[in-house]
Amino acid sequence: MAAGLRKRGRAGPATRAAGLCGQWLRRAWQERRLLLLEPRYTLLVAACLCLAEVGITFWVIHRVAYTEIDWKAYMAQVEGVINGTYDYTQLQGDTGPLVYPAGFVYIFMGLYYATGRGTDIRMAQHIFAMLYLATLLLVFLIYHQTCKVPPFVFFFMCCASYRVHSIFVLRLFNDPVAMALLFLSINLLLARRWGWGCCCFSLAVSVKMSVLLFAPGLLFLLLVQFGFRGALPKLGICAVLQDGGKYPVAAEGSLQKEGSTTAPHTQSYPLSHEKIISTLFTSNFIGICFSRSLHYQFYVWYFHTLPYLLWAMPARWLTHLLRLLVLGLIELSWNTYPSTSCSSVALHICHAVILLQLWLGPQPFPKSIQHSKKAH
Repeated sequence: MAAGLRKRGRAGPATRAAGLCGQWLRRAWQERRLLLLEPRYTLLVAACLCLAEVGITFWVIHRVAYTEIDWKAYMAQVEGVINGTYDYTQLQGDTGPLVYPAGFVYIFMGLYYATGRGTDIRMAQHIFAMLYLATLLLVFLIYHQTCKVPPFVFFFMCCASYRVHSIFVLRLFNDPVAMALLFLSINLLLARRWGWGCCCFSLAVSVKMSVLLFAPGLLFLLLVQFGFRGALPKLGICAVLQDGGKYPVAAEGSLQKEGSTTAPHTQSYPLSHEKIISTLFTSNFIGICFSRSLHYQFYVWYFHTLPYLLWAMPARWLTHLLRLLVLGLIELSWNTYPSTSCSSVALHICHAVILLQLWLGPQPFPKSIQHSKKAH
């Protein structure tokens, strides 16, 4: 009798744990539809997709042939700097002269040594795979802080894109490095770490100047948040980093004094996460829409921002199905090689649809500024 009681006592906690687990699974199954539609489940869906991406990216690296485009040129240009050449006109690669800023040189110099002077392609692919996963995490954190995009869209933002996987782990372009730093910068801005956010933004520009497409939006946010005089120290951080740190930083204080403090005689306005992200993503998207030419690696300049642009600020006439159709056509256009008249026209039409819905959709940002001005 006593032995039976002891056995039941030992089994009690395990039984309760199993019961709770069963209840959780039943609830998850009952709410499986909400799991895909409710933005509050972003982190849970993101965790599952990141785990899936580990397998997908590993499969791509080991099953799909690597294509050499710019990697050898990058390594040749970096090697010239290592050998003591600092004149940009003398730094050459297989694809031409070095045209990227110094941040690119320093980062790819590290990759040069990490990959046996650029010869270990498989090691480089695994490094870029980790960069891809880190980029996804940074992007998911941004979406989590807005709770505007239904989680089912994230499948199309990562697992379903052949071109983006190719850009990261089959081509080893420098564009993903710049965008990873850019998304880190945005996360810092959302955390109200404006100085550090400007620092990371400047680092991203130092890898590839395409990040400057976000600059008009960032300047606008700084002016709204701090006023003209208050924005100058933050802009100074960007300038000092681009100048290579030749001059002493008055910017060190700006990195330490975070928050919403402003210079005297300036008035700041509250910036929500939605306002920060919509301003930056829209600024970049407009620049891409009016670019004179687009190379295939440029897809990562705005790929991860498309779900936000389509779902966070939608016009009423833009249904879920139409938004998914736009995403699919954009992906199809970027996967058509070589590009055709049809793929180019389709891409421009999709861009025009997004621009139109951004124009016609709800725009609370200007109204809030007007309201704040009237209140004062």
